[in-house]
Amino acid sequence: MILDEQQTAARTWFEHLRDLICAEFVAIEREAGSAAAFDFIPWDRVDPSGGPGGGGVRGVMKGQVFEKVGVNVSTVGGTFEGDFAKSIHGASDDPTFFATGISLVAHMANPHVPAVHMNCRFLITTKRWFGGGADLNPPLPREEDTADFHATLKAACDAHVPGDYPRFSKWADDYFFIPHRQVHRGVGGIFYDHLEGDFATNFAFTQDVGRAFLDAYPRIVRRRMNDPFDDTDLARMRAWRGRYAEFNLVYDRGTLFGLKTGGNIDAILMSLPPLATWE
Repeated sequence: MILDEQQTAARTWFEHLRDLICAEFVAIEREAGSAAAFDFIPWDRVDPSGGPGGGGVRGVMKGQVFEKVGVNVSTVGGTFEGDFAKSIHGASDDPTFFATGISLVAHMANPHVPAVHMNCRFLITTKRWFGGGADLNPPLPREEDTADFHATLKAACDAHVPGDYPRFSKWADDYFFIPHRQVHRGVGGIFYDHLEGDFATNFAFTQDVGRAFLDAYPRIVRRRMNDPFDDTDLARMRAWRGRYAEFNLVYDRGTLFGLKTGGNIDAILMSLPPLATWE
């Protein structure tokens, strides 16, 4: 794919952020005495319209602290098929698109360590915009961890003109909700979309969202990864994971986008937990 200056800058940053995050997660595994490492698998997308499809890299690690963590980057382009274009910002009149981004989901071995999701993306249709966010998903919530995560994201938001923390935090609460269960998926974070206008301003904010995640989440992991747990805690975690899987398969827009645009199935579904229960 031939990329313009903005597309190249966004893709380069997302790949750099992937490298920083993966290095930090591997360092945590080393601190726990584990030799676990990421397995990186590149994939190519075939665009049904015959255009440049692009592709990405799926990164997965299964370790002692991170039972399963996926950190994926992709840069894809082509044409939305059928009525799906009508659901995408700026694509109803012209279904061609470009998208580059990073997507991360971590499911942890210790029930006291929160699972987490983070995603940042840059999309082009007839409009250009950033979207993304991060949310904490603890099976056994701890107020200290929730407050730490939110405070770090709020500080990132407060440093930028588009970083409206109250609105983005509420957006996360509204989005990460399981209607058929009438429960939230986790304890929230921030979520934003369709952030268009000045590229440099919105790109700087999106970069700091990634940096805030890299600041907050490893700190929380290290705080909890050695906490003792029992079979009751594990049972609660696996039941909670079932709710998480329900949200991602039924409601998550990122899952739908990947499936509708011919993405890599293993990368799309890497968000699903390694072991869950329904009772």
